[in-house]
Amino acid sequence: MALTVGTIAPDFTLRSLSTGELEDRTLSSHRGQSNVVLLFFPAAFTGVCTQEMCDVTNGLGAFGDADAVVYGISGDTAFAQAAWAEQNGIKVSLLSDYSKKTSQAYDVVLPDLAGHGPAAKRAAFVVDKQGVIRYAEETPTPVDLPNFDAVRAALAELG
Repeated sequence: MALTVGTIAPDFTLRSLSTGELEDRTLSSHRGQSNVVLLFFPAAFTGVCTQEMCDVTNGLGAFGDADAVVYGISGDTAFAQAAWAEQNGIKVSLLSDYSKKTSQAYDVVLPDLAGHGPAAKRAAFVVDKQGVIRYAEETPTPVDLPNFDAVRAALAELG
């Protein structure tokens, strides 16, 4: 079961290729500055994951209005994520959890994705400026999307 509300969110350092160069992104860099939405998803270049990240891209303004940074996290390489984002117009910052250590820390590892081995489960977390999880959801199956109305409501409660 994924981490629960009230838990301190595990810090991480993950790679991103969103600016054309590999960069390290850490959760702790947002402490005291912004809320963070973490969206774990199984794999780039798949239908439901593409739908989710495109839908989130189209609604990014709502998250920014809530003083929140949004990260999509999967076990794909940063290179694959960047190609996928370019191909589909995804503007969400994507973070590579290639080692699956962050997915393990949040307890959202799917043991086997269609015979390809471990992957991230689909899950959503809202982390406040103090690093505390204020919303946590693990979807029942990889094809179910998170409840984005509930994510936005959790952000609204943070002021």
